[in-house]
Amino acid sequence: MTYDFHTHTIHSDGELTPVELARRAIVCGYKALAITDHVAMGSLAQVIQAVSLDCALVNESWPLLAIPGVELTHVPAAAIPRLARQAKELGAKIVVVHGESPVEPVEPGTNRAALSSAHVDILAHPGLISAEEARLAAAQGIFLEITARRGHCLANGHVAALARAMGARLIVDSDAHDEDLLTAEAALVVARGAGLDEAEARQLVTENPHLLLKRIGYE
Repeated sequence: MTYDFHTHTIHSDGELTPVELARRAIVCGYKALAITDHVAMGSLAQVIQAVSLDCALVNESWPLLAIPGVELTHVPAAAIPRLARQAKELGAKIVVVHGESPVEPVEPGTNRAALSSAHVDILAHPGLISAEEARLAAAQGIFLEITARRGHCLANGHVAALARAMGARLIVDSDAHDEDLLTAEAALVVARGAGLDEAEARQLVTENPHLLLKRIGYE
């Protein structure tokens, strides 16, 4: 079974509706899918409301746990704690922050701001994260993402090595924008490609999703 906590739909820059993405996820063998469209202050409420309605429809109809969430993307670092809190208050069950990817001009300090918030659950593609930031992720219980997304994945090995050294938790996500969802086998390849051995990779894709689901109140 596959778990994926970072995907996008037509409510930001994805190509599919939430319901179609969910249907395709079921065909790929998904057990849980979080829909985390890009948001900032102006789109926060409307995106959470729309995605929550479709996730509720999926949950009552199909054998998939559809989780409404957001990805705070390219917002000022200083605003991240406030926006993450507001997202949870508006009904987002999971908050992802667009980290300091090596291929986008994310504001320096974004990683630290995200990892300092009690309302952030995943720091997506954090790039060349520092040892101190990885230690903060461990202390806060925030998951660092190993991503399947082209470009963002360039720092996967660095992220995995620091997470291992500092005791931070990792999660594999697709960052899907269309039909580029993961299979269970593909998730393992992404984890192994980040430098994890077979046992570490299997733990990452089979056990860590349950730890994250527990964190956000689903288990």
